[in-house]
Amino acid sequence: MAHAHRIKPGEKVRLDDVKTDSDGGLTEADAREKTAKLRDELEELQEMLYAAGAHGALIVLQGRDTSGKDGTIRHLSTCLNVQHATVSSFKQPTPLELRHDFLWRVHPCVPARGMISIFNRSHYEDVLAVRVHDLAPKKVWKARYDQINEFEALVAANDTVILKFLLHISKGEQERRLLAREQDPDKAWKLSASDWKERALWDKYTEAYEDMLEKCSTDAASWYVVPADHKWHRDLCITEAIVDALKPLRKGWKETLREIARVELAQLAVDKPSKKG
Repeated sequence: MAHAHRIKPGEKVRLDDVKTDSDGGLTEADAREKTAKLRDELEELQEMLYAAGAHGALIVLQGRDTSGKDGTIRHLSTCLNVQHATVSSFKQPTPLELRHDFLWRVHPCVPARGMISIFNRSHYEDVLAVRVHDLAPKKVWKARYDQINEFEALVAANDTVILKFLLHISKGEQERRLLAREQDPDKAWKLSASDWKERALWDKYTEAYEDMLEKCSTDAASWYVVPADHKWHRDLCITEAIVDALKPLRKGWKETLREIARVELAQLAVDKPSKKG
């Protein structure tokens, strides 16, 4: 059973129909046990991805404030060799970035073959925050759906596996988390007045998310809606989806690694000093 909801190309999306507190029929203990097994499998898959050097993997995280993007990255850091992974955070564009097209700052962060890149927010802010806050005319941000699809098709055509996750929490759970931050001196630094202001735009963001999911989930770059009220279920959903996306490539990686080993052994036989020497 897949625990994250993959959006099929052309699928009509209504986020209110996706339960934010879904547990996949599992207890927390069962979910954590399953996630631990998937973590081991993901570690092995990443090692092969790096060694074969034939593919990269791009993981995009989007979601409302407190939906768990940072927590997801912390979780993935326990599954991945950080030497072969990068994290890029896309905040408000700098003056230099605003002088270029909206994808200019994104392309350099796309993973090289053998690497995994995680985006904490992404190019999708240009059809989310930009739209909700009227930072660009409708004709500008509306054209970006096709531009994003073309960009991601290019990236995928160059051997990058793309997985995009919308962390889906309820309004009540977001309020609980915001209030918890207010009351915890060790977490209050994460809170700002803008978090509450963004919350007032909940419905506008919902509409923007739904359009994003409908217009930009493609065969080359699927969107997944991840019920995120339960952090342990969120981690299971994402780990499982990544493993499922990489597993079909394992056979090809094994063949590549066998060929690399054959060449290396042949070279070793040539270079190794003889016993007579």
